[in-house]
Amino acid sequence: MSSKLYEEAKKREDALANFLKDIVSIPSLSSQEGDVVKFMAEAMKKMGYDEVVIDGMGNLLGRIGDGPRVIAFDGHCDTVDIGDIALWDKVKPYPAVIKDGKIFGRGTADQKGGVASSIYGIAMLKELGMVPKDLTIWVVASVQEEDCDGLCWQYIIQEGKLRPEVVVSTEPTSLQIYRGHRGRMEIEIETKGVSCHGSAPERGDNAVYKMADIIKDIEKLNESLPEKKPLGKGTVTISHIRSTSPSLCAVADSCTIHLDRRLTLGETEETTVAELKALPGVQKAKAEIRVLEYAVPSWTGLVYPTKKYFPTWFIEESTPQVTSAVAGFKDSFGEDPVVAHWVFSTNGVSIAGMFGIPVIGFGPGHERFAHFPNEEIDIEHLTRAAAFYASFAVEYAKTAAPAK
Repeated sequence: MSSKLYEEAKKREDALANFLKDIVSIPSLSSQEGDVVKFMAEAMKKMGYDEVVIDGMGNLLGRIGDGPRVIAFDGHCDTVDIGDIALWDKVKPYPAVIKDGKIFGRGTADQKGGVASSIYGIAMLKELGMVPKDLTIWVVASVQEEDCDGLCWQYIIQEGKLRPEVVVSTEPTSLQIYRGHRGRMEIEIETKGVSCHGSAPERGDNAVYKMADIIKDIEKLNESLPEKKPLGKGTVTISHIRSTSPSLCAVADSCTIHLDRRLTLGETEETTVAELKALPGVQKAKAEIRVLEYAVPSWTGLVYPTKKYFPTWFIEESTPQVTSAVAGFKDSFGEDPVVAHWVFSTNGVSIAGMFGIPVIGFGPGHERFAHFPNEEIDIEHLTRAAAFYASFAVEYAKTAAPAK
């Protein structure tokens, strides 16, 4: 049955590749996704989606089916910027280029490829008359993920009132099945000092010198964080440092560092802040610790503030979500899948981490090409992902509905 879905996906391969080429060719940085969202909305309507909605934040949601059980496929349609254009020495980031069985351009792997494959895969299921009667299937092209992963689904669940039984994240997984990843936090530590003329620094109190001990403490903390299977150890790194003073001829009266803290199993906002407060340098300097917030308008102008704490999540291999994914993979391709987890973070931090909705990951493309110059994706990956998404829906419909 599902090998048929792969055969059908192959018939649509050229159309799928050209659809991805079109949407990659439309630049869509975070909070600037409007043009690509509108383009894909029209495409969904032409493909026969039963309902197509652009919500208040600007997320695109397409529905097929009207059964009592609700599942969803999610992929973000925003991208990071191109970086140093000189590093794009094979192709340019825009427009997308098809050559040698691949598509090149910013956003191919991360992660418009997954968006395109899910849109095509579920449309194909309807075209073939194979949508399970018990299912309502939503395909979501979400926004602002690159700047604030999970914010889009905070809005969808809390304001849009869509709460699926399971969400398939289409972020790149090299066609492996993923079932979790580390969480993360963005934190600032600030020290205060007293400025004075730089010709007589002994009259002041240099905030940068106070920060020096804290920086050493952060380096040691990263080395000492414990290993936690299966997601590995948490990490912390200083990604930015700044200071203030009345002039460049004065002692610094404040110094701030920005921390990228990755959280493994068992690590939370509370435990992370507590371990920072316990650092000798923080206590000596009486430094201030702040968990940052995100409050940037979406392309529709909506501001939906959130704290930059994104919880770790993980689901067991024995759950019906993972077993359905494994069965769908085997039926589609006649082989056993690799089951693993992401290194980076996804919208799963809110879907699963905040709201407890099971997430499994399966996406075309390789994680290593995310945010990378000469970004690329294999066309065959797109086809296989489209077949898998359709097959997963069929397999998952065979499982028992979760208890209310």
